[in-house]
Amino acid sequence: MKTPPVRVLVVDDSAFVRKVLRQVLGADPSIEVVDTAMDGLDALEKIARHKPDVITLDLVMPNLDGIGVLASLPRDGAPRVVVVSNAEADSELGVKALQQGAIDLVEKPTSLATDRLFELSNELVRKVLAAAIARGPSAEPRPLPPPIAPAAIPVPSRARLVVIGASTGGPQALTRLLTALPAELPVPVVVALHIPAGYTDSLARRLDGASAISIVEASEDLELRPGVAVIARGGRHLEVCRHLDHASVHFAPASSTSLYCPSVDLLFASAAAELGSGVLGVVLTGMGDDGLQGSRAIHKAGGRVLVEAESSCVVYGMPRRVREAGLAAAEAPIDEMAALILRHL
Repeated sequence: MKTPPVRVLVVDDSAFVRKVLRQVLGADPSIEVVDTAMDGLDALEKIARHKPDVITLDLVMPNLDGIGVLASLPRDGAPRVVVVSNAEADSELGVKALQQGAIDLVEKPTSLATDRLFELSNELVRKVLAAAIARGPSAEPRPLPPPIAPAAIPVPSRARLVVIGASTGGPQALTRLLTALPAELPVPVVVALHIPAGYTDSLARRLDGASAISIVEASEDLELRPGVAVIARGGRHLEVCRHLDHASVHFAPASSTSLYCPSVDLLFASAAAELGSGVLGVVLTGMGDDGLQGSRAIHKAGGRVLVEAESSCVVYGMPRRVREAGLAAAEAPIDEMAALILRHL
């Protein structure tokens, strides 16, 4: 039986942007654009009328902005939301939207009404289709999968570094995880999140204000210190390097083999190469398999890998691949992950 198309509502206060997004989405046979909306109030009326699977959401609009739309969505049966935003104009709002339930974010190449908007077509289609199969924030909890057998690894030395990878749904998961870690966390943390360039500084500042630990955006040769989480910059690969008496991070050149930047695989593998069995990897919600090869490297070096349980994942892709490969030492829903990390330290 033929799969029905993903039903999409396009929300933007610019008539030109609405036209472009409708055109690029409608060109994919897997997508049906059911309507467009010119502001937040118009969007809520048309969401109730059409019940779309996904909405693409502008953030800065008259009458009711994108954050207001997110706050007004029904608890049950709400469409998944892909934000279409411009980092220069509203990076703070973009991060806030991701933390409040938006599934993903696509950056507009320009805030002007020009044909450059067509540049986002491939990414927008891919993320709308991914959002359509994602677990919405109000979805019923999924049953827990069967317990997994602990991975066969030697008894490791004390963990000296936690590395975290996340993709779709990652900002929400990271907010719940990092804000639950104690100020006296005895190890550094480094995070690779699939997010467009221009948003990680705002994300780091928002998380830092809500967390007991310190949270910063990565900078070249930044020293890793206990109780500090470093978030890789969007659009830049990040690696861990060890010096005589400390470890630091540095930006790595673009990789032709990695679909995502920053790459979770690259971060995990570099940490394993430098710190061996002292690495604790954590793979959170996300589509695809970024983190699988990096988790394999951590496992081979004698470290451990934890994965988010299916019951709390927005998309159970990255953790599933690590779990099915037999590389996960343990798993937990996101609200129990901080406690699980502390037990493994």
